[in-house]
Amino acid sequence: MGRHRRQRGEPARTQSPTTTLTVNGEEHQVSAAADATLLDVLRDELGLQGTKLGCGRGECGACTVLVDGRAALACIALASRVRGHVETIEGLAEPAKALRAAFADTGAFQCGYCTPGQVVRAAGLIRSGAVPADDRDLRHQLAGNICRCTGYQAIVEAVRTAADATAAAS
Repeated sequence: MGRHRRQRGEPARTQSPTTTLTVNGEEHQVSAAADATLLDVLRDELGLQGTKLGCGRGECGACTVLVDGRAALACIALASRVRGHVETIEGLAEPAKALRAAFADTGAFQCGYCTPGQVVRAAGLIRSGAVPADDRDLRHQLAGNICRCTGYQAIVEAVRTAADATAAAS
């Protein structure tokens, strides 16, 4: 049986103590249901709509955010348990400018639904300097994000292009 997803304006079933979340460099005091996911809080409480709900089970990667620079699935992370700095696609708009341009230039997105999660995961890889030299290894690193439209080669090309540009700029 699936988890009940609270609708905007619907009262929470069980309140937790106020939680402090640092999202995109800003501290937020949120009081959300004890079972509220990070995705629920980002979208419903903070109005950050870029992080998408795909499967709701942590299988598709549409909800990927960075927590202290590491990819995390917001649809299965309880908001009250998140510690560290959370970055969403909105917070990466400027830092991931080259990556976004590479996605556009290579045709790495089609419908765009998975793109925020793909960009967030790739930005984390590039920032950490952990982009593998081998395309097969890079595909493995990106495997937590599902795209039903592109066939992945354009995504790999975009990440490689942005990683090379970032390395050349440093």
